Amino acid sequence: MPEFTTYAQLREWGRRPEAKTLFEKAFSLPGKNVFLSHTTADDDLVAGVVLVLEQNGGRVYVDHQDPSVDGADCVAIAEHLRKVMRGCARLVMLASPKSKDSKWIPWELGLGDGLERQSHVALFPSAESSSDLAWSEREYLSLYQRIVWDHFEGESNQWLVWDHIKNVGTPLSDWLSRPQ
Repeated sequence: MPEFTTYAQLREWGRRPEAKTLFEKAFSLPGKNVFLSHTTADDDLVAGVVLVLEQNGGRVYVDHQDPSVDGADCVAIAEHLRKVMRGCARLVMLASPKSKDSKWIPWELGLGDGLERQSHVALFPSAESSSDLAWSEREYLSLYQRIVWDHFEGESNQWLVWDHIKNVGTPLSDWLSRPQ
């Protein structure tokens, strides 16, 4: 059974010096291929997610520190995020029990999913324990693949994008490197 990432793991990884450096650069735009959707209630977990994605070939955009959205109104923020998402081949949503309270995550998922782009969206589930499914309370989240720590038969564990409906996995690095 694939393991979901815990809060403790993400916080630990986020404290690494390389995670802090990657996180500080995550709002600059040129060359990004992954849009990371998350709730600000999970800000303490974001650096750990950025580290995992970057170590597997992602170049992650996080709006958290982007001066283009700081102090902007809703219309300007939405237009900026549309522009950023058009330039990213993938959308990853940090899914936690706190995600259900976000006002922007459903909009970002809908925009990232778009027509025939569902395979370009994956959830990065996280909760207190690796088997806690509290992050999945919204029915529409069952539509998406999940980023998990697991292995193919006869191989060692690695980060996978798991299609839980078909029960097949793709190495995260392969999924991130596929063209749009």
